[in-house]
This record gives sequence, C-alpha cells and structure tokens, in this order.
Amino acid sequence: MCTPKSRIIWGEGNPKSSVVIILDNPGAREDKDGNEYVCGTRATLQTALNNVGLSQNEVYITYLLKCRPLRKYDKAAAYNFSKPFLVKQIFDISPKFLVCLGDTVVKYMFDDADASVKDMRGKWHRLMGADTIVSYHPLAVRRRPNLSKNFEFDFQMLIQRFNSEKADK
Repeated sequence: MCTPKSRIIWGEGNPKSSVVIILDNPGAREDKDGNEYVCGTRATLQTALNNVGLSQNEVYITYLLKCRPLRKYDKAAAYNFSKPFLVKQIFDISPKFLVCLGDTVVKYMFDDADASVKDMRGKWHRLMGADTIVSYHPLAVRRRPNLSKNFEFDFQMLIQRFNSEKADK
C-alpha cells in the first residue's frame, strides 16, 4: 500500500491521550525541499482544537491509512488492509473519546458503506469502548466554509464531555 517514497506515520501528539482523532491518511506536510509546513487540513484541525482549548498534548491524531498515497491505488483494499492496524492502535491507547473525521473514516470505522458524516454528526456514538463523535474532514470544511459552524459545534460537544470527565475525577 505504501510506496518506497512514502513514510509510515502511526500518529502524532500524545499517545496516552484520552482523545484520539482519526483522519483518512497523512497528508503532504513537507514542501519539495523537505521543509515542514502546515497543510490546510492541519491548519483547520488546529484552529478547531485551539478554539475549544485542547492542546496538541491532549490529543493523539492517527490515520486509517498509515502512509500518504503517492500514486493511484485500490482504496477499498488499502483501507481494509490498514484498518486492523488502527484498531489495534486504538485498543492499545484505550482512549475515552474518538473523533472520526470524514466520510471515509466513518464508513470504515463503523463498518457501514452507507454511513455518512451528514447523518451521524451532532450526536454521540459508541465505538470500540469509547464515546465517539463524527464530523467533517477538515479539508471539506476548508473547501466549504458553510460547514464550519457544524465542525465547531462537534468540537464543542467533545470539549464539554472532556471537561465534564476531568471535573468528575
């Protein structure tokens, strides 16, 4: 699934976090000279996290695919091959909260080809023993600013329950 020029990225952030955010695959975060930059997906996600007061140390970001596709590929085969790695990773981390971003992640994580963010967002779900929210992929939010309010609302739901859990301790 990965090509010799792609690197495997298991995730970023705090691997002991109680919040795991799942995206479909790592994006291009380096320019052609190898200098890091912040891509649109990353910037949109960081803005949402900052707006609700979650720091990078309080979340772990991981991916359904563990490397950035650099050529055409059989998407279904790649996601089906990769999902067991993600499932094991989530069980090892044992987060209290999962955040599934984008239709691709939602379809594969909920094992439902008809699942969609549009139908599932705005309410809590239970997945792999964790309270789970579903929201739009940050790139979709960036491309369609009318989704911003829903994206922000979903992260507000997360922070309210996250803060409630912290207060109960």
